[in-house]
Amino acid sequence: MKKRIAIQGIAGSYHDIAARNYYEGEEVEIIGCNSFKEVITTMKKDPSIQGMMAIENTIAGSLLQNHELIRESGFDIVGEYKLRISHSLVGLPGETIHDITEVNSHPIALMQCSDFLNTLPHTKVVEKADTAMSAKWISENKLKGHAAICGKMAAEIYGMNILAEGIETNKRNFTRFLAIADRWTADELLQGVDKNKSSLVFALPHSSGSLSKVLSVLSFYDMNLSKIQSLPIIGREWEYLFYIDLTFTDYTRYKQALDAIRPLTKDFKILGEYEEGQQSV
Repeated sequence: MKKRIAIQGIAGSYHDIAARNYYEGEEVEIIGCNSFKEVITTMKKDPSIQGMMAIENTIAGSLLQNHELIRESGFDIVGEYKLRISHSLVGLPGETIHDITEVNSHPIALMQCSDFLNTLPHTKVVEKADTAMSAKWISENKLKGHAAICGKMAAEIYGMNILAEGIETNKRNFTRFLAIADRWTADELLQGVDKNKSSLVFALPHSSGSLSKVLSVLSFYDMNLSKIQSLPIIGREWEYLFYIDLTFTDYTRYKQALDAIRPLTKDFKILGEYEEGQQSV
């Protein structure tokens, strides 16, 4: 049965690549959305639709709004995929890098290629909403002298010429994507899965040592804290939500750890229990 996956972006975007890699070997229909919020709205309209959403990048850091979107949505995290981001400079067929006078792309992609862009000092750099969308816009409008920074897949889809490959400054550039689904679909997808990772969120009382107590308990139960991210709670001054990822080898001991920290927290919620994701090379 074909899986329908909502993503932020269009065909050829890094979300598109991550979704297809995550569901490799399965028939997938990609539903492009203009924003991450629209991804959630699309899924709520049709519970059969699953989602793929970026949550952090090894260079740019966390996408804070996506933590909140997932928490508020009520959807479950069912898996993850870590995509190696390799940027290319692409232009219209027949053009060379010497013809380029303007480079368009998402601001984060531009930032990640800053060293390469410094080698083009007479080229104007213009921020756009999306990497693949930049390539599509240039292609459809036959904009000579314009180039986009995007993935190779976008260049292929929109008939663009690759002028330079691997132009990202840091070659250890990865984005972590989360696969999300409604609770009933999640239960089906996770049947038989060897769960060894979880994403949690909780608040803590505004008192001395409240976070260190939770971390001490997790350490005692041999939980590996692979990520912690705090966000202020609007309307509750100096209180924070803590988003954490745990990896573990013993599911029973993991459950015991959760039972031990629950009394120390407020608004405790499990966002998902799943298998730690693969990393592309």
